[in-house]
Amino acid sequence: MKTYKNLFDKINLFDKICSFENLHLAYLKARKSKRYRPYVLEFNFNLEENLLNLQKDLLNLTYQPGPYRQFTVCDSKKRQIKALSFRDRVIHHALCNVIELIFDRGFIYDSYACRKNKGVHRAVKRLEYFLKSLNTKFRERAGAEIYCLQCDISKYFENINHHLLFIFIAKKIKDKKVLWLIKQVIESDSPGVPIGNLTSQLFANIYLNELDQFVKHRLRIKYYLRYMDDFLILDSDKKKLHQIKEQIQKFLKEELKLELHPKKANVFPIERGIDFLGYRVFGTYRLLRKDTVKRFIKRTKNYQKRLKKGLLSREKFNNTLQSWLNYACYSNSWLLRRSLEKRLKVKFGKH
Repeated sequence: MKTYKNLFDKINLFDKICSFENLHLAYLKARKSKRYRPYVLEFNFNLEENLLNLQKDLLNLTYQPGPYRQFTVCDSKKRQIKALSFRDRVIHHALCNVIELIFDRGFIYDSYACRKNKGVHRAVKRLEYFLKSLNTKFRERAGAEIYCLQCDISKYFENINHHLLFIFIAKKIKDKKVLWLIKQVIESDSPGVPIGNLTSQLFANIYLNELDQFVKHRLRIKYYLRYMDDFLILDSDKKKLHQIKEQIQKFLKEELKLELHPKKANVFPIERGIDFLGYRVFGTYRLLRKDTVKRFIKRTKNYQKRLKKGLLSREKFNNTLQSWLNYACYSNSWLLRRSLEKRLKVKFGKH
């Protein structure tokens, strides 16, 4: 007897995207942690009608993305974020629900950003595994030293080339209607892809997968890993790493229309530690970066002021502390956390 799943598997990609079940799932994902925001409540008031209208626009090929709302966030640096309407965000989730796995299967193992069962902590653990493997390999070699080539791409998201991105996507997707929808999404903003879009995370991985394949299969590099546009390579040959850097620079410029960040593409000995994803990673331990701690102190003091004025709830404040604690506990930071409790007059609790 044919099951519903068997029948659904035979539906073409575009119909999967447009199905009411997929659009409803996309709505649930888009509203996650935002269900009481005014724009979500407004969409939810006529939920079935809104989803049916979205479905109609897709099936008739009349869907057009709305305008972006722009704002600036400051974490490690200032970033321009562009946010779409909730309606458009539902479309982005609906698209990713169907096509993400198609591309993810072709990504290399050591690509860690915005992927299921990957993320920051797995990337850091993988780096530590690389360091341990290399230390074991060269332990008996007198004078052997391990070096790291660490690179960052200059203004990555805003320099993604629309034409090239579409070509890379079309290698995997043949459904013309799906390609039409993807083109609507890609060309909704220019230049590059907006950092705030869900699809931008997937598109960014698709774009730099070309670099991953070049490094792994043409340069045949073993100790390579990437988290979005921050990537590194480990080797005992310093000269070889400089040569690899030149080859990567050439590939990025000629094939992807990208440039390495002039101040963030360096070769250095690993003894000084590797600044990676907010941590300073050494072979057998990891510390929090100083600027990460400074930002936490500054943000917490600001939140304390808002808490006293009644502009921030105690629950929100405690959640912020807990979130940072979860992050800090992945480093050797027990003494630091005790020190910060006294300095900021807060209680992190047990972890």
